[in-house]
Order: sequence, then C-alpha cells, then structure tokens
Amino acid sequence: MDQSAMQAVTETNDHAAVAPESLRAEHHRAPRRLVLARGIFTGPSAKISDELYAVVKGRATRDRMSLRLDKGSTAHTNTYFGRFAASYWQRWTVVTEVQATMILQVGKHARVRIVASDIAGHRRIVGTAEVTASGPLTLTAPLDQFVDGGALWLEFEAVGGDLEISELTWTATAPETVRPVAIAICTFNRAQDCAETIAALASDQTVLGSLDAVYVVDQGTDLVENRPLYQATRSMFGDKLRYIRQPNLGGAGGFTRGLYEVSAANEHADVILMDDDILCEPETVLRLQAFANLTVEPTLVGAQMLFLLNPDYLNVGAEDVHLHRLMHGQKVPKALRNTSMLKKNQERRVDAGYNAWWTCLIPAEVVKKIGLPLPIFFQWDDVEYGVRAREHGFVTVTLPNAAVWHADFYWKDFDDWARYFSTRNSLIVSAMHADLNPGTVTRQLFRNISEYLVAMQYGLAHTTLQGIEDFLSGPSILRDGGIEPLKRARTSRADYTETVKHPAATPPVDSSEIRVRRAGGEPSRLLAVLIKRAIQQWTGKVQYGLVGVTREDAHWWHVSLFDHVVVTDASQSGVRVRKRDKATARALLLRTVRVLRRLYKELPDLQQRYRAAHAELTSRENWERLYGIDSDRN
Repeated sequence: MDQSAMQAVTETNDHAAVAPESLRAEHHRAPRRLVLARGIFTGPSAKISDELYAVVKGRATRDRMSLRLDKGSTAHTNTYFGRFAASYWQRWTVVTEVQATMILQVGKHARVRIVASDIAGHRRIVGTAEVTASGPLTLTAPLDQFVDGGALWLEFEAVGGDLEISELTWTATAPETVRPVAIAICTFNRAQDCAETIAALASDQTVLGSLDAVYVVDQGTDLVENRPLYQATRSMFGDKLRYIRQPNLGGAGGFTRGLYEVSAANEHADVILMDDDILCEPETVLRLQAFANLTVEPTLVGAQMLFLLNPDYLNVGAEDVHLHRLMHGQKVPKALRNTSMLKKNQERRVDAGYNAWWTCLIPAEVVKKIGLPLPIFFQWDDVEYGVRAREHGFVTVTLPNAAVWHADFYWKDFDDWARYFSTRNSLIVSAMHADLNPGTVTRQLFRNISEYLVAMQYGLAHTTLQGIEDFLSGPSILRDGGIEPLKRARTSRADYTETVKHPAATPPVDSSEIRVRRAGGEPSRLLAVLIKRAIQQWTGKVQYGLVGVTREDAHWWHVSLFDHVVVTDASQSGVRVRKRDKATARALLLRTVRVLRRLYKELPDLQQRYRAAHAELTSRENWERLYGIDSDRN
C-alpha cells in the first residue's frame, strides 16, 4: 500500500474510534413488554415469496406490516417468518408466556386463533377469539410444552365482512434493561451489495431505532462510500453510522474490526456480525436482539441462511464441526437442509455447535471473556470463535424464523483458491481445540488429495498441499493476517490449466468432439473404486476422446474414467478442461507423501505451538498491529 493510501486508512481509523453517543450507554431502559417478533406479511424484495410470511386463501391485500382480507378469506402465519419458535424460547430463555397483540379492523365478524404445533407437527388450538368490533386484540400462550419442538402461529378468518390486521407483535415481559447493540458489516469490493444491506436496515424505523451503531469495515478498492445509495442513506442513521477503511484482512479481519471497535467503546454492547452480500430481512435483527436480551445465560444467537437464488430454500437448520475429521458445516442430526420452507417447517429443536457469520449476534460477555477472533483471513474463523466460546461456557443458538438470504453455496466451485484457507485453517483450528490423531488426520488428507488427483484436479491438489505446508510453518504464518498467503494461493494456481474457467461456447478444445457422458449411481465401495481409478489413471487404461460432464455428474469416480474432460463449473458460467497428466500427478503424489510424513511426525508439536500462540494471536495488541492502530488512542 502506498503512503497516501495508508494515510487515508489511518485517518479513517482515527475517526472511527469516536463511538456514537448511544453506544456509550451501559444499558437502555426496557419497555414494559419486549417485542420478540412482529407480524410481517410481505418480504423485503419482490424476489421473495409472500408465502414465507403468510398464506392466504381468497382475496387479500398485503403491505409490509398489515394484511387486509376480503369477506370469506382466510390467512395463517404458519410460515417461515410467520411462526414463533416456541421451542427455542422455552429451552433457552426466561420467557414462560407470550402474547400476540394486534389491531383489527372488523367489517362485521372475524375469528382469530392462536395455534401450536409439537415435535411431529401436530396442530392444536391454544386460544380463539370471536371478534365483532374493531380495536386491539391480545391472545396469550404459555411456553410450557415445547422443549423438544413446536411453534406458535395465528390463523385469521374474515367471517362476516372484511378484516384488516396490523401492528401484530409477539411480546413477553421485558427484562429490567436491554443492551446496546451494534452491527458490524465487513465488505470487500461488493460496494453495491453492501450499500443495499445498509439501506435495508435504514428502511425499517423500528429496527433502526433499536441499533446504537452500524460499523462498515471496507477493505476493498470499489468503495461503498462512493455509491449513491450509501450517500442517500447515511443521513438516516444520524451519528450511528461509522465507516472504516483498512487493508484487506479477509472476513476475520473485517468482522474482528467491528468487535474491536464496539468493545473498545462499550464492554456491555452486543455486536451483530453481518455479511455485505446478503439480502437483508430487517426483522431478523429485531428477533436476534430480543432473544439475546432474554436468554438465561449470555448466548451467541445466529440467523439461519436462505438461498439467494432459490429464496424459499433453507441452507441448513443448524451446523456443527467435526474437528477430528477437519470438517465444518456439518448438519446437526434431524436439522433441515436444502429444504423448501414453503413445503416444510422446522418443528424439532436442533442445537447448533456454531453459527456462520452471514448474520450472528455476539454477546458482550463473550468478547470480554474469550477475546477477539484468530487472524486467519477467512474460512473457519467463525467456527473457531464458536468452538472457543462453547469451551468457555457460551452456547450458540441458531434461531429459526430469523434469517437472511445469502449466495447459494452449491453455485460456488470447490476448486478455487479458497481451498487453501479452508485446508490450512481447518488444521489450525482443530489443532487448537482437539487432540488430533496424526494417523487419522494424514489418512483423511491423503484420501482427499487422492480423489483430486484421479479426477485430474491437479491445481486443487496443489492448493490443498499449500495449505498443509503453511500449517507446518507454525503460527508465524499468521503474522500478516493472510495478505501474503492470499497472494501466493491465487497466483500459484495459474500453473495448472484446469483451474481456468472458459466460456462454454468457446472452450479451448474442438466443441464438435465433445460427447456428454452421464454418471451412474454412486459406488457402494468407494475406497476400492478409488484404488481402481488410481491404477487406471496411472496406467492409462482410461477412455480416450473428449468427454463432457455436467456439474451434477462431476464426481471423482466418474470423471476419473476418462482422459480428457470438459466439466461445467459449479457457477454455471463456464467450463473447465481437465487432461490426464501422469508427470504432474506423479510429482504431486510424491509431494503429498513428503508433506503428510512431516505432518504425521510434527503434528503433536505443532498443536502445542499453535495453542501457546493463541492468546497472543487473538489479543487486541496483535489486531492493533495488523490494523496499524496506535493503542494509546484508547
């Protein structure tokens, strides 16, 4: 970074240190009853199905906060955003009873029910009101039969005339005080996306009023502050909006900056970490805050993720990590995954091991007790923080009916430079928090790399090995926060031609020769098939000619049958060309053996070294050094 750029970053950092006045309060006075969720009847975008909010039969008119039913029409909120997650509130909070309060405009006669489900989804009516006059209505439900699962919702019937429902809230007795809360958004060259997320927060006056600060940490060159939408929105925040520029230190560096700034301003304030490239449902912010203010013990409260391109589909209901197998993003048993929330509801309570940081609330006590995240650039930073929090007694709850929309993961190709950080950081985090068995770890990694080699993904094997090699370097690899490793991981892949994506219409081969070959079912004995495919690739006993393989068929056990393959990229924006290269495969295999022998031998010592460095790596002083901040300013 040149001197003028560094000066600009430093000046912005100094400005950001002045916290908004509202963030400095130790707590805020609570209302008599705390709003836990509101009745929302349509989404924040035309892309979103209204039936994620309320299902109507008959003629009706929807607004964001109101629903008007014509005579004879019915509606219910047994929907993704319409349900109240009773099981989670009974299990994790002090709430024992909730009230659903609304304003009704009744033509002649209306019927309103509060309804519950159990773990199996069986419906039971908790209370009914026959309404013949306009005005407020409150229905009450105890939270006493939902430990393992179940939810609450409302049903409406416009019996004798039109019915309008507005100002619908789910409330509970409030705590004595509520905490200050700030949002921290990390962004890198997604300026318009980030500006739209900020605008979404500003669009809801209730949510905006509940926030004490919003920190935008911009690590890119396409700056958010230059977008007209950001400029048009910023005045709506008053002095609550803080914009920080800094070098690109990945998601770990960006989100940590938010935690750093907020905790420096007020050790009693919670922080909601939020991705820049989401479609934001502002109601989710309110629900996370309410839940966090009423948990029995300080709790990390995460939002679920819905897919942006398939917006009624849930990514996963709750996630966990298997440290001994270096695997994160693992579905908790019985949790929903890749499921349309128009067709199915999550009745069962499932308890998360951690929550990714597309949107997740971190309580003030957690930051005070366990410190800041690891400077591992990105991938596994959220996992490590959640695991570390649990080791200190702080659980994570992934709250149903609170979500944002994020880019669909299965549209991202596994074979990219991010695999470096995923590999390296999985080893770092697992070494710090689990007693790894060298034999188990090396066998797992050898199996993974073998699959890449037989599938002619030589660049992916290289990137994976690069991550292992840098792990072997010890904690010093984290000295610069990931800037140099990022550069090396991205540039070195150019040595492997199959890592390059080409337009589907003009691949660097004769398109007329491509013959698409579909895959059969997955083999039952995968290890035996892997050995067989390795021998076939090594001896050249493969099918020759140019073969096309779709993304859904691009399994290693199918691709490895061939010599020359054009594979659709997961993004569906192009193709990659893989060609059998025995010399390259041999060199990578020998490198794999050398590297994994070192890992097997050195892993016990490396675990001790990484654990010994943990406190220093996560310290405020280390992050101040990475940010170029003068610690005396605080």
